[in-house]
Amino acid sequence: MGVANYLRKWQVPDQKGEEFGKALEHFILMEIVAYRSYKEKDFEINFWRTKTGLEVDFILAGGQVSIKVKGSSRIDQKDFYPSEAFAKEYFPKKSLIVCNEKSRRIHGSIEVIPWRDFLAELWSGSII
Repeated sequence: MGVANYLRKWQVPDQKGEEFGKALEHFILMEIVAYRSYKEKDFEINFWRTKTGLEVDFILAGGQVSIKVKGSSRIDQKDFYPSEAFAKEYFPKKSLIVCNEKSRRIHGSIEVIPWRDFLAELWSGSII
């Protein structure tokens, strides 16, 4: 997304909507990949999807960390279903929803975390 969209002068006009969500998901992936490389960490990055369409965007280190990325500024009950389904089956040590909310909160075993806080914790070594 990065170089091609820069050359096309494409920008996400607002921090909301499907395009912003896709851009945020890609950005988070690139940060995880960069962290893994720069810190010389050895962990897999996968995704998880059910036949019914539930999806968790990033599964790190064989299921130790699950990360769902949402461009929303408010995470609703339905947004928790994919992470809850994954947690029921694989029991990750951390389940995160990285989003555009202003402050962090806990919903059961899932932590909702603003993307800026996620990046700070990723690079400090607190995520994995």
